[in-house]
Amino acid sequence: MTELPKIISVDDHVVEPAHTWQTWLPAKFRDRGPRIERRGIGEIKHVGGGKYQQTFDPDGPKADCWVFEDIVYIHKRHVAAVGYDRDEMTMTPMTYDEMRPGCYDPKARVEDMTLNWVDGSLCFPSFPRFCGETFTETADRELGLACVRAYNDFMVEEWCGDSGGVLIPLIILPLWDAELAAAEVRRNAARGVHAVCFSELPTALGLPSIHSGQWDPLFAACEETATTINMHIGSSSREAATSADAPDAVAAALSFNNSMASMADWLFSAKLVQFPALRLAYSEGQIGWLPYLLERADTVWEEHRAWTGVRATVPEPPSSYYRRNIFGCFFRDLHGVRSRDDIGIDTITFETDYPHTDSTWPHTKKVAEEHLAGLTDEEKYKILRGNAIRMLNLDRV
Repeated sequence: MTELPKIISVDDHVVEPAHTWQTWLPAKFRDRGPRIERRGIGEIKHVGGGKYQQTFDPDGPKADCWVFEDIVYIHKRHVAAVGYDRDEMTMTPMTYDEMRPGCYDPKARVEDMTLNWVDGSLCFPSFPRFCGETFTETADRELGLACVRAYNDFMVEEWCGDSGGVLIPLIILPLWDAELAAAEVRRNAARGVHAVCFSELPTALGLPSIHSGQWDPLFAACEETATTINMHIGSSSREAATSADAPDAVAAALSFNNSMASMADWLFSAKLVQFPALRLAYSEGQIGWLPYLLERADTVWEEHRAWTGVRATVPEPPSSYYRRNIFGCFFRDLHGVRSRDDIGIDTITFETDYPHTDSTWPHTKKVAEEHLAGLTDEEKYKILRGNAIRMLNLDRV
């Protein structure tokens, strides 16, 4: 059997080291910037999209917490889960001392990626949330912008800087201002960054819709600089919950729901007509749902375009824009792999989700071999590596 290609993972996560903003913020902001405090924890409940309800107890288990304005973000084991047994990956408070160093140390991360048959890893934020929502919600816009830029400088220069290309930079944006966001895209593209976080459903964050035209400066900058817009599940800070008393397992099973809604939004938005070279990526959403969404979108376009407002703006079947402009992503999705011809083999990418509970680390090569058994060498290369190289504009083979 031909050796499996080395994997480029398009969705992993960095647990920001304790010094991040105190090192990378300009001095005048550091006393108001995010900092780590060790606190006793009472109860924690996940309410969706990286947000939690929590209480504190001086006598409770200790956790290292990000403290910023009125936010206290508690480090938890299910977010920094690698190294623990499956049944130990609980919503348990934890300190940096209890984490595997690869969660927060770039040198250790590269070692863990190498162990995992991975030589490229795109990492989403943790404390800023999946598209930098934390800083978008900051009342002091000057401070928020400084925190965004500080994170991006950390990401490019510290997290990825000495990794030999194994760690691939992914930046966040000041989402309250599309012109500022466009400028940040261009600032980072000038130093080789071609990936940016964005919300799957920006209106859920109180931001303009993609239909409004207000994001056009950002979309134009991304198209101009070959910067891919990456939308992680939960980047709307909400989940597809069915009821307040449903177990978290319900929302976890439906985690692809926002990706599906977001993609329908984009396919009928005409933005992929207006910006024909723009690239989108759906991170951690899996791919098994894609064939039916594309079929349904094409059916709506074919049968209902006269009254649904898209006859004049979307001249081709929506599935054609998907296959030209959009990438899907999976880590465990046998149905999706079986449906690869319906999806489009050139649009499928792979991930390891290190260090979350979903992570396939350190068995990712075995998982990939099992999922891709029976595929041609060309198909394996595209899914595990080649499509990610195109998606992220990487200079490698």
